Amino acid sequence: MSQRKNKKVYYHLPGLFEFYELYCAFLPLYKEHREYFYDWCEISSIYGSPADCLWGGGRAGFGSDNPEEVLKLTQEYGISARLTFSNSLLRKEHLTECNILCKMFEEVGEKRNGVIVHSDLLLKYLEINYPKLYFVSSTTKVLTDFNEFLQEVKKEDFRYVVPDFRLNKAFDKLNMLSEQEKNKVEFLCNECCWFGCKDRKQCYEIVSRKNLGEMIPDHKCNSPDAKEGYRFSKAMKNPGFISANDIKKIYLPMGFENFKIEGRGLGSALVLEFLLYYMVKPEYQICVREEVYLDNMLDLF
Repeated sequence: MSQRKNKKVYYHLPGLFEFYELYCAFLPLYKEHREYFYDWCEISSIYGSPADCLWGGGRAGFGSDNPEEVLKLTQEYGISARLTFSNSLLRKEHLTECNILCKMFEEVGEKRNGVIVHSDLLLKYLEINYPKLYFVSSTTKVLTDFNEFLQEVKKEDFRYVVPDFRLNKAFDKLNMLSEQEKNKVEFLCNECCWFGCKDRKQCYEIVSRKNLGEMIPDHKCNSPDAKEGYRFSKAMKNPGFISANDIKKIYLPMGFENFKIEGRGLGSALVLEFLLYYMVKPEYQICVREEVYLDNMLDLF
C-alpha cells in the first residue's frame, strides 16, 4: 500500500431535501466545534432529490424541503449540493422535467454542485445544457463486475463513480488503480442490502418506474431478514460494510478519499447516528446529540 500522509477523507451525506432541519442543527456544530470531529475527515457534499421527482431514482417519495433554502445552507458551509437524478428509464420526452432545478443548482454560489446520474441519455443532455455541474456515476448501475466498474472510472464524463458495495473489499484489484482513478472512486459505506442479493438492479428499476408515474407493485425483497428493515447494527455485519476504522487504517493509506453514507428514506435520528459514527470523536458524540436533540425538540415516542 502507498502511504498517503496528510490526506483527508471526504464524506458525501444523504438527505439534501429530506433532512434540512437536521443539517441546520448539525452543520453549525461542524463549523464551530471542529474539536468534536476527527481531523482526518470533511463533509464534501450532501445529495438527494425532491419528492416524486421524475428524474429521481434509488428512492421514491422522499424529500420535501425547499430548494432555495437547501442551496443557501450548503453554500453557507461550503458544501457541494448533489441532485440525485438516477432514474434509469428516462426517454427523450422526459427531458423537459427538472430543468428549473438544474439551472438553479448550476448558477448558485462559488461551490460547484453536481448530479448523480444513471441514464446516458440524461447525462448527455445535462452535459450540453448545464456544463457547470459535475457528474457522478450512480450506484444504481450495480457495477459488480470489476472490469465494467473500471471502464466506468475511465470515462471522462464522471468526476466520481460509485461501485456496487460488493466491490468494497476487492483490495487486490482496487490497489492496482492509478492515483487519478482512485480519486474518482466513491465507496458506499453502510449498505444494509443482503450481500447475496441478485435483485438489486430490478429493485432500483421499480423505483425508476414509480418515479415515472407507473402504477406497479413495490419490489418484494428476498433477503432472509428483509422484514427487519434497515438496521445499522445489521449493516455493520455486512461483508461490504466499511467502518470508520477501515477508512482511516485501510482505504486512506491505499489512496481512497471519497465515501458515501446511505440514509435517504430513513429517519433523521438514525442518520444522525451515521454522522456521529463516521465523523465525531466518541467522547464528543453526546455533546452533538444533546445540541441536535435540544434544537429539534426530539420526542422518541
